[in-house]
Amino acid sequence: MRKKIVAGNWKMNTLLKEGMELAKAVEKLEKEKTSDALVIIAPPYTHLSRVKDLIQGVKLSAQNCASEEGGAYTGEVSPDMLKSVGVEYVIIGHSERRAYYGEDDEELNKKTKLALSKGLKPIFCCGEVLEEREGGKLYDVIRQQISVGLKDLSKEEMAEVVIAYEPVWAIGTGVVASPEQAQEMHKFIRGLLVELYDDQVAEDMTILYGGSCKPSNAAELFANPDVDGGLIGGASLKAEDFLGIVNAY
Repeated sequence: MRKKIVAGNWKMNTLLKEGMELAKAVEKLEKEKTSDALVIIAPPYTHLSRVKDLIQGVKLSAQNCASEEGGAYTGEVSPDMLKSVGVEYVIIGHSERRAYYGEDDEELNKKTKLALSKGLKPIFCCGEVLEEREGGKLYDVIRQQISVGLKDLSKEEMAEVVIAYEPVWAIGTGVVASPEQAQEMHKFIRGLLVELYDDQVAEDMTILYGGSCKPSNAAELFANPDVDGGLIGGASLKAEDFLGIVNAY
């Protein structure tokens, strides 16, 4: 059975003290959750080692990682460094990384392979912008991002990957893909995995929805058969809201 996951991406928010308080609050509420969803938080790099000491039931993710193992890459953080402070997951290919920092599918494939080789579990993001959706290119975009970004991974490696579908037009805009739109794309992604791998890889893959998910709409989104949880942005910065989404299961 594939995992149900709710992951909170804090992005560039919270100072260390604030982040530690938020992590403690999420850990406390996680113990009281009424669902069996796995809870993951992705604080800024500066918080990771301190937050790790505060959580047990909650899993720790980084928001990004380098595509190189080490060396003269000023400002980068390697998968080995993340692993050394207790990180288990890493978000790769978030729409903001693609849009603001020019990360392309080939580079993201390199990051994914390196992260896996170091024992990290990638949360691999894909998604289309509004112009691509309105132009009828949405499926071509997702096919390209997944087929190149996850190229040449073994079935065993794919078992460690989580996919997050981000309708980029719905991130931070307050616009949410309808449950029908979310299910349609998640079903397409699962079908694409059948093409690229096989039925088992597709069936076992956890596919998260990431786009203005809140406690008020999470249950309806998660009720879809191919939506296995959420990659949560703004709502993850308030512990009660975040756990409200977890409990939507």
